[in-house]
Amino acid sequence: MKYSVDIQVVLSTPEDMLDVHDDPSEASERLNFILHAVFDRAEEEIETERLERILHFCWESWQQDSNLMDIDDDELLDWVDHTLATWDDSDNNELY
Repeated sequence: MKYSVDIQVVLSTPEDMLDVHDDPSEASERLNFILHAVFDRAEEEIETERLERILHFCWESWQQDSNLMDIDDDELLDWVDHTLATWDDSDNNELY
């Protein structure tokens, strides 16, 4: 269930973003925007393990991505929707 996951544990801090991003505070906010969007848009009855894997995938996909600051909110939300919609069709369950 969705509410078995504590989103606060997953969120980034500026220190997490220091190695890649010129503005680690803004980068952290952007990554947290993605993580919150996944949590908010996930189905209420999503399996806890599945949601944890998707959040981990998002973290790994975006934390080191230098393009994080260049993508607007609508595009990120499209990415979140696509990720949630296609998670079962992907091989990500083996990796995350």
